[in-house]
Amino acid sequence: MKFKRKIAPETKSQQRFITKKRLREDEINFDKLRSYRLDRVKKELEKNNLEACILFDPVNVRYALDTVNMSVYNMHNLTRYCFVPVNGPTILYEYFNCEILSKHLNLIDEIRPSITWDYFSNGDQANSQLKKWVNEIKDLSKNYFKSKKVAIDVINGPAVTALNKSGIEVVDAKLILEQARVIKSPEELTCMKAALEVAEIGVAKMREELKPGMTEDELWSILHKTNIEYGGEWIECRILSSGERTNPWMQESSNKIMQTGEMVAFDTDMVGPYGYCADISRSYVVGHKFNDEQKNLYSMATDQIDHNARLIKSGMSFKEFVKKSWVLPEDYYGNRYSCMVHGIGLCDEWPQIKYPTDGGEQGGSFEKNMTITLESYIGKVGGKEGVKLEQQYLVGQNGLELMSHHPLEKI
Repeated sequence: MKFKRKIAPETKSQQRFITKKRLREDEINFDKLRSYRLDRVKKELEKNNLEACILFDPVNVRYALDTVNMSVYNMHNLTRYCFVPVNGPTILYEYFNCEILSKHLNLIDEIRPSITWDYFSNGDQANSQLKKWVNEIKDLSKNYFKSKKVAIDVINGPAVTALNKSGIEVVDAKLILEQARVIKSPEELTCMKAALEVAEIGVAKMREELKPGMTEDELWSILHKTNIEYGGEWIECRILSSGERTNPWMQESSNKIMQTGEMVAFDTDMVGPYGYCADISRSYVVGHKFNDEQKNLYSMATDQIDHNARLIKSGMSFKEFVKKSWVLPEDYYGNRYSCMVHGIGLCDEWPQIKYPTDGGEQGGSFEKNMTITLESYIGKVGGKEGVKLEQQYLVGQNGLELMSHHPLEKI
């Protein structure tokens, strides 16, 4: 007798995703994706009367040149960076013996060993290494930024002082890169949809496997496993809490054991396939039966997101949005989230639109092909629990297009 092997549901979902991924990668012109992003960086440099930038932030290096190597490690070690001039060769300064990792990327004209000057890497030789690095930048200046002004995103104090003494002025590259990254190309949007699909597979598993007796850490690990399993990269935070730990917000997952009837809320902050971020928040109840207070909190959170989503259109100023946005009741205002809207791409991006009392008066406006998330946290000051929801959107010509499709709870 022959037995037909049953395929587990998660294997089926993996197969569906792999098929989609293959189709999607056939659609994505990666050369076009990379050229678009590098061109955006150069145009922003020109707009700001700058001739070049040096990028250390792995997310910015990824955006400019699509090269990746130990991203999280290099967020706290100045051991990998790139040089991007408006006119001239793009140069990747790569971590020790890793030059081969980016040989296939045609936008990188040259790969050189990085010169590091931090104490961890060099100990009492750090100062002599810093001199070597400054000499390297001076050589670049002679040919590619003769104005002696360069934009740098992340750098330590000794390096700034040394560059200034050598006659090179350092300006902040954060503005350059944030403005470059704000408008997404069709290829970027396809990458973002892939990241969201992975996040939503993980979130669906979290909801399905949520049960009394699990720890918060156990539940949170499901999203991490799913992300790696489907080709994702890392998760920026670990914000998940249950029961009374949901109020106030921003508590990270712990070994707390979850009980029937408790609220569970989390924020994905997930950097998925192709390096793009899927940033959605969901709130459940252990056992999936909401009590009256939980229903009220959840309804307020959905009201806030729905109201604010209906407001936003291409061309609307941030100031007008803040003025017309959903009004958080006074009893809940002290526990408000840090913003109502923020940009999203390779990670959280500009703009971050805050509540009126927190500096919600910044200039700028929503533009077509920006991608954003709308945030809501509802938790009464002194209350028992809170609800966190967040949805991801594309700004269209006449309004917002929802990009995150994992359903909200039916209340």
